[in-house]
Amino acid sequence: MEATDDSRNRRSSATPVSTGARESDEPPALRRGEWERPPAASRAEVAAERIAELVACAEPGARLGTKHELRAECGVSVGTFNETLRLLQSRGLVTVRPGPGGGLFAAEQSPMRRLGNSVLALDTQRPDEVCGEEARRIRDALGPLLAEDALWHASPADLADLRRMLADVTAAADADDPDAFAEADRQWRVRLAAISPNALLRSVYATLLTLAAAAPVADPAERCARHAALLDALEARDRATALEAAQPT
Repeated sequence: MEATDDSRNRRSSATPVSTGARESDEPPALRRGEWERPPAASRAEVAAERIAELVACAEPGARLGTKHELRAECGVSVGTFNETLRLLQSRGLVTVRPGPGGGLFAAEQSPMRRLGNSVLALDTQRPDEVCGEEARRIRDALGPLLAEDALWHASPADLADLRRMLADVTAAADADDPDAFAEADRQWRVRLAAISPNALLRSVYATLLTLAAAAPVADPAERCARHAALLDALEARDRATALEAAQPT
């Protein structure tokens, strides 16, 4: 019996369990910004932006070159260039004409199409932090327009939704969680913009919210206070206070 106990003791002492070593081998947790980082642009997208630059410098209807010439200039394969053409045509940037004298031509763009392509170009050609700061300035300049529409069109249900969502924004600020705060703030602004009957304003503002996500928020508590002041003014139908609260700081 004693031999059995001794054998059991030797086995248990020969295989110590070290939780500290195992925990130290665990890889560090990724921050939200790392696992949500957007993928790098594909070769087709890079080639499309290069040709988009040619379109921006050309008159509508101007010939940009043959497919072979432009593919060689971009340095991509036939398959990749075909994908590039699909991207360009989906954005309404080029038309393709077959036969002698054919090739790629700069398309005539509607004002709405030009606006959309200008925003896309800003997103792809500028560093994230620069693009984000510029988008933030334009987004904030549109704030009074959204406040004006909300004064006229916000229903009690709209204001209740904004009040509930503002609590989420404030909680994220109090928790000192920049990622959670940025997302809660974006959702609050999206909900405010949804009140506007102006489809163009809603669309432009939503795009700017996405671009402005790269711009850091200097004072989350101050932003919460301005959101609260705007919401209070909307509930009171106080136009002067609402427009003041919606002004960029």
